[in-house]
Amino acid sequence: MIRAILFDVMGTLVHEPFYGDIPKFFGCSLEDLRVQRHPTAWIDFEKGEIDEDEYARRFFLDGRVLDKDGLKRALTTSYIWLEGMEALCQDLVARGLPLHALSNYSPWYAMIEEKLGLSRYLKWSFVSCDTGHRKPDSEAYLGAARALGLAPEECLFIDDRPVNVDAAKKLGMPAVLFEDVASLRAKLTTLI
Repeated sequence: MIRAILFDVMGTLVHEPFYGDIPKFFGCSLEDLRVQRHPTAWIDFEKGEIDEDEYARRFFLDGRVLDKDGLKRALTTSYIWLEGMEALCQDLVARGLPLHALSNYSPWYAMIEEKLGLSRYLKWSFVSCDTGHRKPDSEAYLGAARALGLAPEECLFIDDRPVNVDAAKKLGMPAVLFEDVASLRAKLTTLI
């Protein structure tokens, strides 16, 4: 029996700006941005290993200064609910199901909360910058289940990345690959 739902946030509940909006902010293609930026700075920021000032210092491989405030404004502008997902969260909460974030993200998740108020529906319980564990690391999932006092099979995990969904399933946690709200609603009818 499912007793809690663990949602990825970016690309599942909220529009992911990295693939379109953020390269536009920098005036380059996604491919060019990937070549120019430090390969682990964002991951380290998401794991809570560095703060935002260190992230800004390490952002570009060539040492250029990052317009951190401009980037934060661009991100905030891009944060919007994915179509139908707010209504789905409302429906799940009305059914009495506790919802939690299980998401890889930096402390900047506070900007998402400030703009969209996800906490009306879910708790920001398991964000990688706070837990130190990024999906698909098994401890991201097992630690969340332990913290909730549940077995992995009592938690339903929803994410837009196959690697994260597969990792949850390998641990015995039911998981759904998010593609769109209609297909997710259909899958949920058989799971909860």
